[in-house]
Amino acid sequence: MSTQPKTRVTIQEEELRQLGQQAFEGLGLLPSDASEVVKVLVLADLFGLSTHGLSRVESYGARLQVGGIAARPEIKVDRVAPALVKVDGANGVGPLVGMRGLNAAMEVARECGIGMAFVRGSNHFGPVSPYSYIAAEAGFASMIGSNATTTIAPWGGSDARLGNSPLGFGVPGAPGHPFMLDMAMSVVARAKIRNALKAGQAIPDTWATDKDGRKTTDPQSALDGFLLPIGGHKGYGLALMVDLFAGLLSNAAYLSHVKSWVDAPDEPQNLGHFFILIDTRRLGSVQWLTERMQDFSAILHGSPAAEPDKPVVVPGEIELANMARQRAEGICLDPAVLALLKSHSAAYAA
Repeated sequence: MSTQPKTRVTIQEEELRQLGQQAFEGLGLLPSDASEVVKVLVLADLFGLSTHGLSRVESYGARLQVGGIAARPEIKVDRVAPALVKVDGANGVGPLVGMRGLNAAMEVARECGIGMAFVRGSNHFGPVSPYSYIAAEAGFASMIGSNATTTIAPWGGSDARLGNSPLGFGVPGAPGHPFMLDMAMSVVARAKIRNALKAGQAIPDTWATDKDGRKTTDPQSALDGFLLPIGGHKGYGLALMVDLFAGLLSNAAYLSHVKSWVDAPDEPQNLGHFFILIDTRRLGSVQWLTERMQDFSAILHGSPAAEPDKPVVVPGEIELANMARQRAEGICLDPAVLALLKSHSAAYAA
């Protein structure tokens, strides 16, 4: 029996996938491109990452409608070395551009054993874990990152100069059970603060500061201020390294050159991503890796829980458990998101 809140609705995966497909086609995307976008966002919803799933049709759709995102971009892939490609997303929808980058990196990694794609001309591409999952299911270990709109002050600074850039890793395990670490550089994602504001709820004072750099529990003050990085100065340094790879080396915008999709929805962001993939089949058989990964997991799970009702978990287990449950019971969705998907789908039907 589902324990999801009554304020949300459930919908079966295939129905949601079809609705998302129709919604993005209604927003002007080609069917094949819409399919790539929906692949990433539905996986996000299945993993329980609803703030980065099909709820993004609101911000993506608004920008598509005002021309801030190109509905039918001419994405270019340029192989500049045996294992290195550059991808120009031509201001396409982020998950579409992200999938082109992932596929390009997988293609060269199959050939060379390792492959990397630098991506420019993109937009918000969703969470990292769907890409890590797709890569792992195809036999690739991965390191994937993206830069983002500036929401974090430099360590010791007093205004936002770097983004809450996500970074993720993935390693294939037993079929359907990869290890996946997906984290942003702040204590929480900005979307969680926006959700708290919509719900009229306070936030912990460890999440963000106000515009003067003071800790706050007020979500509006936090949105007007800065996110706090994980690990203090260490999180700050890690965020810079992600932006150096995703933004600077990709020839995308970086740091304060990245435009805010909130403040300038009709202008291209020129976000950058990077995809580093290792073909694990070059290292040993699937059985070899599966056995080692199962032993790796067993060592961690074998640690007695400090709190009996909170056993040790490894990265990706919560998301994969959410996916199994929601595939059985239906995906939990905000009714407003469902209504917006149906609204955009009506344009597809017309």
